[in-house]
Formats: sequence, C-alpha cells, structure tokens
Amino acid sequence: MRIPTLGPRGEGWTVVQVVLMFAIIVAGVAGPAWADGVSWLRAAVAFPIAIVGSALLVGGMVGIRGFLTPFPRPLDHARLQVSGAYGRVRHPIYGGLILIALGWSLISSALTLIFSFALMLVLEMKSRLEESMLAQRFPEYEAYRQRVRWRFVPGIH
Repeated sequence: MRIPTLGPRGEGWTVVQVVLMFAIIVAGVAGPAWADGVSWLRAAVAFPIAIVGSALLVGGMVGIRGFLTPFPRPLDHARLQVSGAYGRVRHPIYGGLILIALGWSLISSALTLIFSFALMLVLEMKSRLEESMLAQRFPEYEAYRQRVRWRFVPGIH
C-alpha cells in the first residue's frame, strides 16, 4: 500500500496530527467526564502509561537533537539516529505521544479515547511514510529496521 505524502515534506500528516492532539486536549478538558469520575483504577493505569510516554517523547527529542522536524521527510543535513531511545524503538516521539494521549484519555473523558485512537492511526501511517523516506535516504535503514523491531513502544510491535 502506498501512503500519500500530503505535501513535499509530508506536511499534511503533521497538520492532521496537530489537529488531533488539540482535539485530545479539548475533549479531555471540555468533553464529558467518565461516568464514575476519575476512578483510582484508571488513574493507577493512566499515570504510569503517561510517564513512560513522557520518557519516550523526551528521549526521542534529546536523541534526535538538531535533526528534529515535525515532518516525515528527514532534513537534508540529518543523519540516521540509532542509539538512545532510537535503539529501543524506531519512533519514540510518536510512541510517547500515543501513550501520553492514552493516559490523558483514561483520566479525563471517554470521548478522548476516540481522538487518541485516531492519532494512533495517523501516526502509524505517518511513520510508514517516514520509514519509506528514511530507507530512500539512508541505505543502512533496512538493517536498522530489522534490528529495532518495535515501532512505537518497547515490547509492542
């Protein structure tokens, strides 16, 4: 299946991602709360998920440093990052965003889960496009992809 680029750098995917992240925040703040409020069980699950997500997000941002771009197409001066968080998962920033959104959903509103699921699907498609662009740019990408099997979260394919 060919993923549409939605712009020369994949800008359209980034726009959809940002809109969904905004919808997740708004639905969590202004959407209908869970019927039983913030239950201790959901909170006990949500906070560790969000903490792991934050660690992935920060680890990915620190690891990629000066090559960070919101678009799927790598920067012209970029190099392939394969260590740190990128030694565990291929897309730690996306994985972090997904886990943070899931944690937020579990404590805020069931409506937020719908937008979080949509974000997960968009990031799945965006990551596939990004991987095709990385493979074109870096001949060693396929070996890296085989070595680092997890896309977003360690232990989950």
